[in-house]
Amino acid sequence: MVRLLREVIIRTPRRWKRVVLIVIDSLSLIVALWGAYALRLSDWTPVLTNERLLLAVLAPVVAIPVFARLGLYRSVIRYLPEAAIWTVIQSMVVSTMCWVIIVFLMEMAGQGIVPRSVPFLYFILGTILICTTRFLAKWVLNVGTGMRRDEEPIFIYGAASSAAQLAHTLRGHGNRYVMGIIDDEPANHGRDVAGYRVFPPQQLPGLIERYGIREIVLIMSSITPHSRQSVIARVTGHGVKVRSIPDISDIVDGRYIVNQIREIELDELLGRSFVPPDRELLAQALAGKTVMVTGAGGSIGSQLCRLIANWNPSKLVLFEASEYALYRIEQELAHRNGPMLVPVLGSVTDERLVRRTMREHKIDVVYHAAAYKHVPLVESNVLEGIRNNVFGTLTVARVAASEQISNFVLISSDKAVRPTNVMGATKRWAELIVRQIALEARDADKPQVFCAVRFGNVIGSNGSVVPLFKEQISKGGPVTVTDPDMTRYFMSIPEAAELIVQAGALSEGGDVFLLDMGEPVRIGDLAQNMIRLAGFKVKDKADAESGIAIEVVGKRPGEKLFEELFYDRDNAKPTRHPKIMRADASGIADYGITLALEELLERVNAEDAESAKAKLFELISREKHRDEAT
Repeated sequence: MVRLLREVIIRTPRRWKRVVLIVIDSLSLIVALWGAYALRLSDWTPVLTNERLLLAVLAPVVAIPVFARLGLYRSVIRYLPEAAIWTVIQSMVVSTMCWVIIVFLMEMAGQGIVPRSVPFLYFILGTILICTTRFLAKWVLNVGTGMRRDEEPIFIYGAASSAAQLAHTLRGHGNRYVMGIIDDEPANHGRDVAGYRVFPPQQLPGLIERYGIREIVLIMSSITPHSRQSVIARVTGHGVKVRSIPDISDIVDGRYIVNQIREIELDELLGRSFVPPDRELLAQALAGKTVMVTGAGGSIGSQLCRLIANWNPSKLVLFEASEYALYRIEQELAHRNGPMLVPVLGSVTDERLVRRTMREHKIDVVYHAAAYKHVPLVESNVLEGIRNNVFGTLTVARVAASEQISNFVLISSDKAVRPTNVMGATKRWAELIVRQIALEARDADKPQVFCAVRFGNVIGSNGSVVPLFKEQISKGGPVTVTDPDMTRYFMSIPEAAELIVQAGALSEGGDVFLLDMGEPVRIGDLAQNMIRLAGFKVKDKADAESGIAIEVVGKRPGEKLFEELFYDRDNAKPTRHPKIMRADASGIADYGITLALEELLERVNAEDAESAKAKLFELISREKHRDEAT
């Protein structure tokens, strides 16, 4: 019986469904008014006067337009969310108040008196009946259809065929229930593909409201990289979660694919074009060699270790100052069938330990990633920043030169370009140190290559803004930004690691390589996009009651409004890799780095932070003046 009733309802045209719903609502309101009088008068057959009959007719006449205005007839009953109860309450409040005004006017005209408790009882009974009829109809339509009570309605965004395949795979796994497919292809709009209706993306806002959608899953493999930003912008901002699935070409098990649905990565949001790594360069740099990574437990260092372990080095030495970070990366790599691992706990400023490690393990290649990089912290700890970033680099580079290491790669930063903070200045000193040692190796005709690789922020690295924003969003905000107009370059950690190794293989000695970071990202836009991707709205003046607020806290000491990768972009030369450029260092003068290091060490040993900072920027200032003169 229930199944037959469901089939009749489903086959009825939508226009007639609305008519039936309006009739049911009208009868429900009349019954509610009768019940209000019956309860108030304690009489189940109250006298039907002309005034009461008129008020009974006016009740639905007043209420139905209010219901229509507030959207009660736009929602599809089959997918009615529990949140619709609030809409019914709002509608009943407004319609009851309008009805009370009519009652008051009738009483003023001497048309009878309505007991004061009747409007209140009418509101309660009307709300109950309107909700009951709707959710009873929803139960009739959904019983036996496979949709469980705990399931969340979702849309899949992507090519119709791929989306239908994913929808079929998700059936019966997890708590997602696919309501339909969103496809950019006009030819598919309005069609049913494998039982799922295909909608155009322009209808998304109305569809979300109508079906009570909680989540949208993007099939990233079916969305071209250049259009991803526009697609993500289109689906965010509606108060629903946005997730993605990388590739469904190898789907074999629904339980597996459920675990692949994840939050959208920031590099997907940025729409960075992907360039496959040059396998010849990676093999040339790593295969069969003994490699040492300093800062092996850090964000970049650990990813370098993961990459290196996949390219068959003979041995991988993990050099790290943090015991816990070293333990984690060693345990992670130990579970792979990779190279021999050697964990070394210690500081890069410990020359004896660095020398013993390189000599004992006959290191061929060094990737120097150990550094303090958090701008405000280094600004507050000048001496430690200089010791680690400047003299740590000096120690590792000098020992590498004396121990005949064939390749040395310094991981630098875009903050080294015209630095305004201590961290950036120490990185620039590190670049000059590596260049000086490279020139000395060249003059001595040694077959050693020393170079630096400079790039911007990596997504999700320790201390970066992305994990901070995620944590603040998970706590309900506010999301704090120093300046919404501040811009930064971003790159994924795996991409950065691959490009670092390939750049090192391209080096001729003394090079500073620049990684193509794409377009800079406005921090205010980044915060808004991350809030929307998490399924929230951005709180603003127009809607101050809901969403997550963005709070501007002002720039911190040493921060720049924008970062640069080049001292002179015109002098950047292309390499065989499209995302790696080489800075022209042929015209860089000798800045007297050796003498400057001696003076800087004296001030550091004297524990004079202000004097050491002044010396740090003295060399930077001299370099800036020479650039301006040329």
